[in-house]
Amino acid sequence: MNTLDLAFAAITCGAFTWALARYAPKAVPGAGLAAQGVLGVYTGLMVRDISFAALGSHWPIVIAIAVSTLIVSVAGGALLGLHRDVSPLTGGLALVAGGSSGLVAIARDLGGDDRVVAAVQYLRVALITAAMPVVATVFFHASSGHAAQHGETHSLAWYFALPVIALVVLAGAALGRYVRLPGAGLIAPMAITIVLEFSGLARGLTVPMLLVEAGIMLIVWQTLIAFDRESLRAIRRILPGAFALIMLLNVVAAGLGVVLSHVAELSMLDGYLATSPGGIYAVLGTAAGSGSNVTFVMASQVIRVVLMLLAAPFVARLFMRVMPRGGATIPVSRELVPVAA
Repeated sequence: MNTLDLAFAAITCGAFTWALARYAPKAVPGAGLAAQGVLGVYTGLMVRDISFAALGSHWPIVIAIAVSTLIVSVAGGALLGLHRDVSPLTGGLALVAGGSSGLVAIARDLGGDDRVVAAVQYLRVALITAAMPVVATVFFHASSGHAAQHGETHSLAWYFALPVIALVVLAGAALGRYVRLPGAGLIAPMAITIVLEFSGLARGLTVPMLLVEAGIMLIVWQTLIAFDRESLRAIRRILPGAFALIMLLNVVAAGLGVVLSHVAELSMLDGYLATSPGGIYAVLGTAAGSGSNVTFVMASQVIRVVLMLLAAPFVARLFMRVMPRGGATIPVSRELVPVAA
């Protein structure tokens, strides 16, 4: 499922949910935590696409670029947090450049407003995805090439995979609760999956896309039922500033791509795709279609996404410690029952 399909699914689910919100239950016990866990396992398995052979001796600059992107996006989030309708914490989470659905899933647990985070994160993905083919064609003169051929890999049958996924989700939730890790419903299963993948114990494990889509839709649903007219007006006031900051983030990331291309001896297009702050599936499609270095680009993108999600709890703690009272938050209707996230 590419990024446009994901965005379309989220919007469709949102419209359907909005129409039925008055009849929908305000909380789905345990379902939100399960959805987070599924996304955690799915994201953790993405490290399978990191080719250390493709990165070679350039892995330090790739990690440095990912950390720089995190710093820039958090700084942009701090600027967004100056708006009277956004707390600094919410602003910081809203512009973290990676794992939009995962960040929305854990935003409330980290102390942010998941409605604002959802609006800005999905706007970020949509804008960057829409701009990517234009930038690749106009500025880098990308042309259609032969898509990279990936070898067939053996996957566990779903009736074997589902119990393993459930076990990882349950173990992650228990471990996260024991160590009091913020956003543990997603972060802990993701960390366990990464360990299993690097140790070779997760070989053949895949998360059925139907399950991933259901998890994303449930997270979008739980966020959208908290919207009311006042919150929609507030988000409308936020979006112009968010739009400008997202465009600035994209420009800075492109500059980092120039640095990466020189240091790692890549083409300018490869550098741009490897450092794009969003739209990982659009990046993969563009890289494959233009004959770019797909393995290097994909490895860089996966490192960015995983880093952003792992850093989110620490970003939240930083904002709470440095700016504990921050700006205003959008009020939540008192009729709504918060969903565990």
